[in-house]
Amino acid sequence: MIVEGINCAHELLNANYPMEKVIINKELSKKLDNIIALANQKGVKIEYVDKKGIEKLTKSKNSQGVLCFVSAFKYCQVGDILKDAETKGHAPFIIILDGIVDPHNVGAIIRTAECVGVDGIIIAQNRACEINETVFKTSAGAVAHMKVAQVVNLSQTIEKLKSKNIWVYSLEAGNTSMYDTDLTGAIALVIGSEGEGVSRLVNRTCDGTISIPLNGKVNSLNASNAGAIAMYEALRQRKICRK
Repeated sequence: MIVEGINCAHELLNANYPMEKVIINKELSKKLDNIIALANQKGVKIEYVDKKGIEKLTKSKNSQGVLCFVSAFKYCQVGDILKDAETKGHAPFIIILDGIVDPHNVGAIIRTAECVGVDGIIIAQNRACEINETVFKTSAGAVAHMKVAQVVNLSQTIEKLKSKNIWVYSLEAGNTSMYDTDLTGAIALVIGSEGEGVSRLVNRTCDGTISIPLNGKVNSLNASNAGAIAMYEALRQRKICRK
């Protein structure tokens, strides 16, 4: 898998993500001193090519002169996410993606989740976007720091989370406001697909639904934008709770 971009390269190298080599546009090597130094520090092979060499390897015009040849993303188990939260000494904060197929949305959600301090993300094996090159790039490399579990059945997984006293809320329009919901404990927020939202079965399995107040004429938000707003409201509540 080829992942491109300065930010991605920086985060992948810092996270010691399994990497075969880094390709550098030799014409931009002076501007990429930090990436080159970090790759050398981590013992990652560096190859220098010209602009045409970069263009042969990627169709994108936004590589910024850096390409990382990395291993396929390694998914974790849901239990690993819960153990990580326990190790950190706080109640689990999990994001569940239900049927989101746009890699740009997935990458953006992962980027926000990492910034907020989410413990992990759960996605379905079918009818969902996998962690691919576009997700890596859109997340600005945040995916290298995020635990992502891929499960066969989201509803069954939600039931297991509930059995561990984790409250699961679906993010849907027109329900109880998230500002009136206690998000300070062990929680999982379900973000639905771009067109249909949270599926009926998954929605029924959740403990409840919460919404973002909308005062305009448009009655919905982009999945990644809605997720970002909800995650930061949870962060605000949890920060206040810890003071």
